[in-house]
Amino acid sequence: MYTYTADVLVVGAGNAAMCAAHAARDEGKTVLMLEAAPKEQAGGNSYFTAGATRMTHEGLESLKDLVEPDERHSRSEVPAYTAEDYAADLKKVTRGRNDPRMTETLTSRVSGDMRWLKAKGMKYRLMYERQAYERPDGSFLFWGGLHVGNVDGGEGLMRDHFAIAAESGIEVIYEARATRLVEVAGAVTGVVFEKDGEEYAVRAEATVLGSGGFEASRQMRAEHMGQQWYHAVTRGTPFNTGTMLEEAIALGAAKGGDWSSGHATQWDAGFVGNESNFEVTNRLTRQSYPLGIIVNRQGRRFVDEGADFRNLTYAKYGKEVLMQPGAIAWQIFDAPLRPMLRAEEYEVPGVGEHIAGSLEELAAQTGIDKTGLEETIAAFNRSIDTSAEFDPNVKDGRIARTAPVKSNWANAISEPPYYAYPVTCGITFTFGGLKGDECARVLKLDGTPIPGLFACGEALGGLFSENYPGGSGLAAGIVFGRIAGRCAAS
Repeated sequence: MYTYTADVLVVGAGNAAMCAAHAARDEGKTVLMLEAAPKEQAGGNSYFTAGATRMTHEGLESLKDLVEPDERHSRSEVPAYTAEDYAADLKKVTRGRNDPRMTETLTSRVSGDMRWLKAKGMKYRLMYERQAYERPDGSFLFWGGLHVGNVDGGEGLMRDHFAIAAESGIEVIYEARATRLVEVAGAVTGVVFEKDGEEYAVRAEATVLGSGGFEASRQMRAEHMGQQWYHAVTRGTPFNTGTMLEEAIALGAAKGGDWSSGHATQWDAGFVGNESNFEVTNRLTRQSYPLGIIVNRQGRRFVDEGADFRNLTYAKYGKEVLMQPGAIAWQIFDAPLRPMLRAEEYEVPGVGEHIAGSLEELAAQTGIDKTGLEETIAAFNRSIDTSAEFDPNVKDGRIARTAPVKSNWANAISEPPYYAYPVTCGITFTFGGLKGDECARVLKLDGTPIPGLFACGEALGGLFSENYPGGSGLAAGIVFGRIAGRCAAS
């Protein structure tokens, strides 16, 4: 068996893995990366994101050294987002199950670490099309605490990462699927991987697992999250099958975080080829739902579409759809609402879309129960508090007092044509991973580290449970990836 050698081995090549590799290379170490995907599909789940990265800042002026210039800046209001805001959002959406130490590390380091990447060649921008609505006077107000993202989204993120890696001399082996960890005298000394039907080994002083969660394994999802999760659609990379997590646990590693939940969005149920699609990537998500209503096969609503800003609800509403009959639902809008939907998501060629001149016709097209749909919309329309003015940039308090309540952004579904978009559950990543310490060393059940083994990104559990604040996954990948790489190098 041929054996490669390196100072630091990184398993995976997504955002977190890349940050670990950059950090180790900064310390002068030789770095080898193993990527299970072919070169044209490399980048893990990071490739499938919109590139949105939740970071702390003090407003637009404090961001101008980070983001690309844009003529709209002079007409934009970007509220500050503090470490306290960040921590509060994490605590709120996870119901207090987030690890306090990891939270403090993330919120205190993310701003500086993004500038570290910027200095290496990463390109960032303000996310106008996703995080701000243009106001009547032509100005923009950013909302939800998530304001910055990569130029060209996840594709741009990974393109920049690979360019940085190539320039610094980091070696990447593609189509290299790590199958087992190598242990000598209680320490991890590398891995065995498969490529082109052959087995190879890597011997390294330190091994960093940036190999993701187990969301692409239907069997592991059913085992750890519940049988219904077998039927979820894998919206991201098909290569995150949990192999390295199982290998680490077999060596005595402790689990970290919530193994029963994951990031799951409303995903286009009508698009042919809607699983792990490398061409349309993130654009099959359906995230304008706070403007309209969501109904199941019976035509009944089952969530508060306006409970909070989309950033703080979208990652848990995929699960709510999964639990509906047939694991399917429909987002419903009328003519005045339709122009406000994100073009990048709702106008993809081949998108699942139904357009009808009446609710009866819409029900016939979709298979939604006609009586249920008509009754639901009539009750919803009657219950709207029209004394509050609709404003999608703020939590406007325009409530629909029906069951379930819609807390904000309630607009009557009353003007044809009507639009229905079928959605199912698209799982992005699992929240359960390995338990780590302040140096991202993988810990045993007794709390001591496994020598030579580190974890970052989705392989490192502890920050998220049931839900997460949008953009915090990429942020955590940057912060804990850099920590893992630095510590592995030392």
